[in-house]
Amino acid sequence: MAQKLKVVAVSGGLQRPSRTLALVEQLLEGLSDALPVDARLIELGAIVPKFGSVLQRTHLPPEIEVVLRDIESADLLLVASPIYRGSYTGLFKHLFDFVHHEALIDVPVLLAATGGSDRHALAIDHQLRPLFSFFQAHTLPIGVYATDKEFSNYRVSSDALRARIALAVERALPVLRQRVLRPVVVPTLALA
Repeated sequence: MAQKLKVVAVSGGLQRPSRTLALVEQLLEGLSDALPVDARLIELGAIVPKFGSVLQRTHLPPEIEVVLRDIESADLLLVASPIYRGSYTGLFKHLFDFVHHEALIDVPVLLAATGGSDRHALAIDHQLRPLFSFFQAHTLPIGVYATDKEFSNYRVSSDALRARIALAVERALPVLRQRVLRPVVVPTLALA
């Protein structure tokens, strides 16, 4: 049986229904069609009341600590945020302020974003990519940006968006297959 890839997806939308959530779900579906995955979906809007006003990780409730440990132990992190005024949401950033600065070193990160128009399309490269570069994560080369007009009733309705999702998944597969196939290192005990 193939090893499952632990995919942790963070949907940065604050309300439901959400175009950002719909995009994340389509990306997760594409990944799970291509590889065996164990997916964990974190919806920011559902957890904001539990961490939004907290300033130190040691003061977080246990359920948010579990969320952070999931993020920090992901084989692949899939992150998406709605874009407001050219950047991700402040609460999205606040969640990642709690993530340990060395926890995501070399972890592949698939970036995605939604916005009202094409004017925000570069937010993936100018906002999200630098955030995850700080963590020394391996941001995957193709992110997925979607505009409001590519959804109908909070579902992906654009063939062009479906094609961008498929391309992002296809380009992520070589990196992800290496993570699935990496050898498990078992520490040996020194015999005296």
